[in-house]
Amino acid sequence: MTDRVTMLRVLPGITDYSAALDLQRSLVDRRREGEIGDVLLLLEHPPVITLGRHADPNGVVAAESLLASRGIEVHRIERGGQATYHGPGQVVGYPILALGERRMGVGAYVRRLEEVMVRAAERLGVVAEKRDGVVGTFTSRGKVGAVGVRVARGISFHGFAFNVEPNLDHFRLIVPCGMPEMPVASVRSILGRSPGMAAAREALAEAFEEAFATRLVPTDAI
Repeated sequence: MTDRVTMLRVLPGITDYSAALDLQRSLVDRRREGEIGDVLLLLEHPPVITLGRHADPNGVVAAESLLASRGIEVHRIERGGQATYHGPGQVVGYPILALGERRMGVGAYVRRLEEVMVRAAERLGVVAEKRDGVVGTFTSRGKVGAVGVRVARGISFHGFAFNVEPNLDHFRLIVPCGMPEMPVASVRSILGRSPGMAAAREALAEAFEEAFATRLVPTDAI
């Protein structure tokens, strides 16, 4: 562990996707100007589908009418990657990090986020791994964590999504991360029980501290 400090902000309840995106963009600007240090946001979203900037729109397989009837929005955003689902029971992490100060390239950063979820899964009793040639965190039962990032002038945003106890049926609305052959799993589906969202957030925070050699300091100031 170094003496580097990253602010941890846990957004309680369910946070609207657009509101979280606006917050990220504001934090990126403030981090670039040196007004704040690095930040990690941990939160949950209502059911929402996102598409990376170059994602195939056919990655959303559900009809627009079906999505509308369920109140599920679709957002095309500036991150990399294909279609991703977010929803309650999934912890989403948005690190706002000055990667240049950490001497970390984008590829190494993505692998570090995968490592965060590997370590968090193990803390919760699930064996997980990174795999060469694909992005995400995987178990013998399927993919348990997704990564999609954007780095703008050296500052990261977007991030990772870790499946604790989401409605896995919702992943059938998309081709998750462009991998039709890969089933999607969660901690609950693997263990037959959920550790609870608070325990999952704690596991992810501890794993983030280890993987990024930082100390997370809880804050409500951002």
